[in-house]
Amino acid sequence: MLKLEIVTPEKKVADVEVDSVTIPTASGEIGVMPHHAPLISAMKPGILSYSGRGVSDRIAVSGGFVEVSGDKVAVLVDQAERAAEIDTEAARASRYEAEKSIAARAQAPVEEVASAREELEHAEARIQLAAGK
Repeated sequence: MLKLEIVTPEKKVADVEVDSVTIPTASGEIGVMPHHAPLISAMKPGILSYSGRGVSDRIAVSGGFVEVSGDKVAVLVDQAERAAEIDTEAARASRYEAEKSIAARAQAPVEEVASAREELEHAEARIQLAAGK
C-alpha cells in the first residue's frame, strides 16, 4: 500500500492508503505503485486518480510538485477538487478567459503564454472531471 497525501495551501485534500496513483507530470502521466523508485517531479494541471481497498477517486489538480519516497506519495498543488466540488460555470469562464489571453498573445514567446496555458489545462481538467469523463 501507498500513503497518498494531497495538500493545497488551504487544506489537506486527501490522506489515504492506496494501491496505485496516476499523476499528471510535466513529462507525461506516471503510474505509481508500492516500491516505486524515488522521484521528485513538477506536475501539470490534469486529473490525478487513485484506487485502493475497493475505493477509487479522481481529483482535478493544478500545477505543483509530487514526491515519491518509499511507499509515500506527497502531492503539493495550488488547487485540488473532486467532481462534486467543481463549479462548472466558473471552470468554463476560466477556460474562456485563458483562451482569450492566449489568443491576445499569439505572437508572444512561449514563456509569456505559459501561465495562461496552465490555466487553460486546469480549467479543461475541471470541466472534464465534472462531466464524468
